[in-house]
Amino acid sequence: MSSITSQSKIFEEHFSVLLADYVTAIAWSPDGTTLAATSAAGEVVLWNNDDLAILQTGNGKSVDCIAYSPDGKFLAIGGQDGQVKIWRETELIATLENAPAWVDKLAWSHTSNQLAFSLGRYVQVWDADTNEIAITLNFDNSSVLGIDWRRDGQYLAISGYQGVKIWHTQDWDDEPYILSMPSVSVAMAWSPDGKFLASGNMDRSVTVLEWENPDPWVMRGFPGKIRHLAWSEATTQLGAPLLASSSVEGIVVWQKLEDDSLGWEARVLTNHVGVISAIAFAPQSFLLASAAADGWLCLWDEAQEVSQILTGVSAGVSCLAWHPQSQLLAAGGEQGELLVWSKVS
Repeated sequence: MSSITSQSKIFEEHFSVLLADYVTAIAWSPDGTTLAATSAAGEVVLWNNDDLAILQTGNGKSVDCIAYSPDGKFLAIGGQDGQVKIWRETELIATLENAPAWVDKLAWSHTSNQLAFSLGRYVQVWDADTNEIAITLNFDNSSVLGIDWRRDGQYLAISGYQGVKIWHTQDWDDEPYILSMPSVSVAMAWSPDGKFLASGNMDRSVTVLEWENPDPWVMRGFPGKIRHLAWSEATTQLGAPLLASSSVEGIVVWQKLEDDSLGWEARVLTNHVGVISAIAFAPQSFLLASAAADGWLCLWDEAQEVSQILTGVSAGVSCLAWHPQSQLLAAGGEQGELLVWSKVS
């Protein structure tokens, strides 16, 4: 375990509040003015300039995913009751009924007001401008475990059993590109530059596809299934982002090598003593944050060594989210804690 007692504080606690139950998801608005959070009790709250507003009180049914549209106008949630709700600012403008399906994945396109969300083995894409379902996509192989749009809005990737299917958003009727694998894609993410698609898999491997290259890299040797992935927006001298992957209580950071035949070089980060629940790079930076069931939120300087451990939850940390300008870092706790830390000036 790293000793960091001599290091100066980078972040200090700025705000905290207690929700009724486990904090399931958090998201910053694109302009960074508002933090939205959801709980296993069904609450939806907005934190803005130290004020907390309640969009939805708890109804005993978990809300599991939350996301802002790229222009910040719309906020969407999904959860146990099968409803997808969309607010424009604080006005509820649409409720999509999908019971008995449990909506646990949703994501907005980065370039349009289109929202993709999971319905068992299907993904529907709802258009906020027309208030209509634009397309229903059949993943077919299993329940959907991951949804991610490429930053340019051209492709939508959906993952689950036997890999990832990638649809071209300009022609939904085209057959999807399939990144096939003999396992389950548990976590999946496009790199911010759109060059790579990573999949963290049930068989303890990470697959990285370079777009338009038919031969993906496969990295093995993890202690358990890959639960989380995070790409950096910042790039190395080679011009490639870093990829972080978590398995059980460990993190591996991958750096692209110049020689394609050698692929990616691994760096192992160890400090947590509980299963990792979330990892994320700060925007335009190699500063990596990791949260875990041990109750620690670790900050890794240059994705290499721990520079600070943030605490404040009574059990585990369930989720985290960086402010768009990196001055704030938010996290949720298993006992309902919602915390915001601010960068020490």
